[in-house]
Amino acid sequence: MENIIAPAVVGVLLCVMGVLNLCGNLSTLHKYHYKRVSAEDKRPFCNLVGGGTVLIGVGMLLFSLLAFFAERTENLILTTVGAGFLIAAAVVGIVLSFYAMIKYNHGIF
Repeated sequence: MENIIAPAVVGVLLCVMGVLNLCGNLSTLHKYHYKRVSAEDKRPFCNLVGGGTVLIGVGMLLFSLLAFFAERTENLILTTVGAGFLIAAAVVGIVLSFYAMIKYNHGIF
């Protein structure tokens, strides 16, 4: 059961952080981003990074939900499908975040 609860908690936290970013709050990111993102680029930067973070969080929640049903029904294919969704969501979310950092910060660091 703990292998279901931990990803769900992390997923919820990532979703909350992503929504904060979507609202224009950069406080969940490194201070470097405060300085490097111009005022007119702040909104699109927050949208991309927040969207990527929410996507990863939703992937973790979906994985946790499918793992829960897999444990209850003893159908392990659900866990495999959930892992596939999690990997896809993580890759797309990370690519979105890095794209925003490269475009609006002119580099990752």
